[in-house]
Amino acid sequence: MNYVVVGLVGLTAGVLSGLFGVGGGIVIVPALVLLVRLDQHVANGTSLGALLLPVGLLGVIEYHRRGQVNVPYAALIAVGLLIGALVGAKFAGEISSVALRRAFGALLLLVSVKLLLA
Repeated sequence: MNYVVVGLVGLTAGVLSGLFGVGGGIVIVPALVLLVRLDQHVANGTSLGALLLPVGLLGVIEYHRRGQVNVPYAALIAVGLLIGALVGAKFAGEISSVALRRAFGALLLLVSVKLLLA
């Protein structure tokens, strides 16, 4: 049963990624924690592993085909992601799952409020 749920999470995250440019933090991680009952650390790592190629490759090809990718910005963001993911993963490994989950929830709440009031 979990494999079906996880497959549906991936499909949903893929659609939302194509629509809004989100997926990992907004859809996959909460779904893995709340629906599949993975530990927060495992959910984060699983999301990063899943997003490594499929979202970027096909999504970027379609957006680039329409001239909707700023390649220099994307390259700069990629460098930041490369370094930031390593730093973030090291830091996440030093705190408890409960603290990590609460920090993640606070980030989602902050972004939600900002988007709703913008």
